[in-house]
Amino acid sequence: MNKGRAKLALSVKWIVLIAVLAFIYLPLLMIIVYSFSSSPSVGGEFGQFTFGLYRKLFQNRDLLDATKNTLVIGLVSALFSTILGTTAAVGIHYMRRKIRGVVDTASQITVVNAEIVTAMAFFVLMIFLRDTIKLPVRFSLTWLIITHTVITTPYVILNVSPRLKQLNPNLLEASMDLGAGPMRSLITVMLPQLAGAMVSGFALAFTLSLDDFVVTNINSFGSNINTISTFIYAGIRKRGIPVEIRALSTIIFVVVLTVLIVYNVIKNKKAKDAAKKHAK
Repeated sequence: MNKGRAKLALSVKWIVLIAVLAFIYLPLLMIIVYSFSSSPSVGGEFGQFTFGLYRKLFQNRDLLDATKNTLVIGLVSALFSTILGTTAAVGIHYMRRKIRGVVDTASQITVVNAEIVTAMAFFVLMIFLRDTIKLPVRFSLTWLIITHTVITTPYVILNVSPRLKQLNPNLLEASMDLGAGPMRSLITVMLPQLAGAMVSGFALAFTLSLDDFVVTNINSFGSNINTISTFIYAGIRKRGIPVEIRALSTIIFVVVLTVLIVYNVIKNKKAKDAAKKHAK
């Protein structure tokens, strides 16, 4: 009886796992398959196998500009948020306990706050700076980079903070006892140990920026700057989703998958090398 229940429970777990994976990856697989199709829609008759959508993609200047804007905003904001987030995480880590709790909670407000509220807050701030204080600022690519940096920095803090708690505090103290200043100790002793968390934080920040729509749509007001998400939204409102999006989505998926595989291979190789050295 117990064996029968165990087998049933295992079967249910496998069914649920397969169903969840299918729900997640089947739409991605369909987009990839239909990126080589002459069909006007995904899920319909496949039609002929063709690379036509990829040719159309590189001929669609508006979509290419939106892709360039998306990558520029994502990479620059992820870089800034990684620097700011790592610095903030280190500062929070070495604060006194009572102050640390308050600052740590405050740093995560944009994480738990509704995105529409954050987007409107940035919008109102820009109007205030431009129309009330009369600063020479406007809705632009630079403003979008600033907004994306602010909303992604807390996620870098979340990635780096747990790693800081695992570090040996004696290493930093030993470095300073040997004559290295705080900044040199931070760069030569602490940052190398935080590299993995910083890379994860950068990747998460870039992904969040790449995926953002609400903040970008509201804060590109009057600037005629499109990202991939706003371009798709505008297409849905006017003429439907451009078929070239299938090809672009496939390229993005393949690039991200390749980066993940390479990163994990390098990470596993380093772990094995470290284990061999430790065994010796």
